[in-house]
Amino acid sequence: MRISVVDVGSNTVRLVVADAQDGVPLPVHTAKWRLRLSDDVRPGGPVPQEAVERLVEAVKEADRTAARWGAAGPLAFATAVVRAAPNRQEVLRTVRQRTGVGLYTLPGEVEAELTFLGARRWMGWRAGPLALMDIGGGSFEVAFGRGRMPDFVASLPLGAGRLTHEFFEGQDPPPAELVRALRRKVRHQLRDVAARIRWEGPRTAVATSRTFQQLGRLCGAPAGRHGPFVERQLRRSDLREAVAALAALPSSQRAELPGISAPRALQSLAGAVIGHTAMKLTGLETVTICPWAIREGVLLRHIEDGPSWWAEIARRNEETAAPDPVPLRIAAATR
Repeated sequence: MRISVVDVGSNTVRLVVADAQDGVPLPVHTAKWRLRLSDDVRPGGPVPQEAVERLVEAVKEADRTAARWGAAGPLAFATAVVRAAPNRQEVLRTVRQRTGVGLYTLPGEVEAELTFLGARRWMGWRAGPLALMDIGGGSFEVAFGRGRMPDFVASLPLGAGRLTHEFFEGQDPPPAELVRALRRKVRHQLRDVAARIRWEGPRTAVATSRTFQQLGRLCGAPAGRHGPFVERQLRRSDLREAVAALAALPSSQRAELPGISAPRALQSLAGAVIGHTAMKLTGLETVTICPWAIREGVLLRHIEDGPSWWAEIARRNEETAAPDPVPLRIAAATR
């Protein structure tokens, strides 16, 4: 049996086709389409029509690709950039009508749960009590747990793309006072969540997302060509130096640094500030860069719990007409 997942993020649409054998999603094909929704959508603003057209074409092509690889209709979801848009329902309806693919949004807490599940399966039980951090384009997810699913999750409006628009619009590189202002905001909104993580005392901390992967490479982690099984660490002290280096350069020069891709160069500074501040507040000196995240979490949940959980996601999307709010939400994770 082959299953597929389509992840509509702030920068790209990503497809994973996997064999579901013995409870392990083994990828057989991956693809991505550069969308750059974050360039067109301001925080709290609608997704413009031209961006919807690009999204429709990307989802349509992802569906065709999944079918060519023998997978059924994909489990398709959109993250914070669509979730927070006031025209969210119109966007989802347009995609469904023109592609036949049911595209849904997930609450930030569910994103954190699924990302935690992917990281837990990758790290294994030897990791013990596990803390997770994930920097997206529009939101920042944090989770902690001792079992398969987290005991505690939080979703905050601290995405790298979102904060770049909010603080650094037209400033490349930004002045030092704007970098300090961004750090103050991150520190203020993370304070309570960080206190909870410190109180829990995780044995292992992991970081997922493309932002953390690129920051890890910038700070000396092995390149992606060495494969996913090479251990990759990110030290807080190295990330502090990376913040200073990124802040001194325009995005065109950041893109020349190891690990920093041109499409993400502009938001790399905000991502580094978020990551360093989060590690400092939680007392983490080192995090492990984990290659499994939300897409693998969706695949695992589908394999382990069957299709009924995804049907519930669809039902909730169809019943909800208003956009999911973005402010800080903290919740005990559902089991």
